[in-house]
Amino acid sequence: MSSTTERSAERNAARRAPLTRDRVLSTAVALADDAGIDGLTIRRLAEQLGVEPMSLYYHVPNKEAILDGIVELVFGEIEEATGGFEVPASDAAWQASLRARILAARRVMLRHPWAPGVMDTRNGLGITTARYVDAVVGTLRSGGLSYDLIHHAMHALGSRLYGFSQELGEEGGDSGDSDALAQMAEHVPHLAAMLSVVAHDDPDSTLGWCDDQFEFEFGLDILLDGLERARRREAEGVE
Repeated sequence: MSSTTERSAERNAARRAPLTRDRVLSTAVALADDAGIDGLTIRRLAEQLGVEPMSLYYHVPNKEAILDGIVELVFGEIEEATGGFEVPASDAAWQASLRARILAARRVMLRHPWAPGVMDTRNGLGITTARYVDAVVGTLRSGGLSYDLIHHAMHALGSRLYGFSQELGEEGGDSGDSDALAQMAEHVPHLAAMLSVVAHDDPDSTLGWCDDQFEFEFGLDILLDGLERARRREAEGVE
């Protein structure tokens, strides 16, 4: 049997499988991975599943429920990638533990680059997403940080705790164009000087113009080092 025939047989077998919520959502994730989030429509999802669009509504009431569900599936992948969401009561190596957890989440996000944008549109956290955040809080707590300091840490980490950082500029802009930089320099000399030397050349490991792997880890390490210094000051009673 040829590879083309085998793939066709696999697709037909998949389409004959019972329609379930999990199957709808996993197919939606695959479609978003292939076509981008704008390519994830009810009609295209139904076509992928080999059913009529109305059949989907027995399992997901609307497009918003699909978006909520696929974010939860992504965090299910993160749970697997991080080895689970359980944390020890005490962890002297909490910085390394949290760093590993966040970078594992980032690897998942890089497989699903549409996920950060979808997360930004959600109202509240799903249970799996909330459990991930709980694990981050628990890891900080296991390192001896007070809940007050943890609260500050969560604000400082921002979206980075999920494995991505929000963009600092427009992707694909003309910041590297020499004529544009020359025009900018008259009004914003320091910014123009910086843009003339920086480069983000890691297209296979990025979730935004200023979110390549090096920049992400650089910022994460600064934050973790700063939190450790804050923990020590708090333990010593230093304001």
